[in-house]
Amino acid sequence: MTLSVLDLAPVPSGGTVAGALRNTLDLARHAERLGYRRYWVAEHHFAPGVASSAPAVLAALIAAATTRIRVGSGAVQLGHQTPLSAVEQFGLIDALHPGRVDLGIGRSGQRRAELAAANPALERRDARIVDGLLIPPPFDWSRLARHPRLAHQATLLQQPGARTPDFADQIDEVLAFLSGTHQARAVPGEGADLQVWVLGSSGGQSARVAGERGLPFAANYHVSPSSVLEAVDAYREAFKPSAGLAEPYVVVSADAVVAATEERARELARPYGLWVRSIRSGAGAIPYPTPEEAAAHVWTDADRELVKDRLDTQFVGTPEQVADGLRVLRRVTGADELLVTTITHDHDDRVRSYELLAGAWERP
Repeated sequence: MTLSVLDLAPVPSGGTVAGALRNTLDLARHAERLGYRRYWVAEHHFAPGVASSAPAVLAALIAAATTRIRVGSGAVQLGHQTPLSAVEQFGLIDALHPGRVDLGIGRSGQRRAELAAANPALERRDARIVDGLLIPPPFDWSRLARHPRLAHQATLLQQPGARTPDFADQIDEVLAFLSGTHQARAVPGEGADLQVWVLGSSGGQSARVAGERGLPFAANYHVSPSSVLEAVDAYREAFKPSAGLAEPYVVVSADAVVAATEERARELARPYGLWVRSIRSGAGAIPYPTPEEAAAHVWTDADRELVKDRLDTQFVGTPEQVADGLRVLRRVTGADELLVTTITHDHDDRVRSYELLAGAWERP
């Protein structure tokens, strides 16, 4: 199976964090049964609609609830903690579940500062179709990155006066702790059978560092679809073989909702735009709405523009329609694997979506 799962532990409207976490454990067991390769959880903070704020803790719970599927983070943000703490946390999981743990790493702390300093007059590009894959215009993140609410939240994720080191140095420190070549010892962590991944949304430092260190790379089509091709190209161009990886290995993420009919799938996916709007407006992810709640929202032109790239690149439809769309994404990006994230209000619909997709993906 060349499909994997990315889960945010979404909290549905009217639901609870405890219920969302139980749903995540249930979905992980289903994903293992269906043959998905790995199950990653994201790191999100200050969002009433997302329960995955501590990926190491959640990954440990998932590992204990399953037996074979790889588990990990998509991603631990090294702007919020030190390389040592990440290695120790995931080394602890590996000690009890050896050979199944992925340490996915991102650089959101530094990335946020870069985006906030970007020129608001972002160069606009028209949407284009590349060999059947939609590449939308880039989204201007600078306004969101400068939002006062987000700036305040950023101060809560670090100790006062803390400074995030360069991302390349952080990755080198993670690798040194794992290999035992660091002057200090990470216990647990040293010698752990962790697979280290770098996640990136552009052709910038994350992609280059992953390639230069010979690490596998996860590119972000589901959040930053406009730059996915630049990201995978930059990674492959920078790649140097390592002891763990002889050739580049790329995973690409995608949003998908699958149902028995296209009409039903579009109904289940209706709340997605309202949910993305809450994130991009600076309010944070709201509890995931019902289709009826989403239908009642009055959309402005500004609202539609805010979420257009995300809606246009979500894969929604019957099993065959979505599988065909994902095959195009895999072919155009050259991905070795796809990381699928599905959010619906009702948990049973989410489980069924992954079931239908797995069946269609395995058929010729």
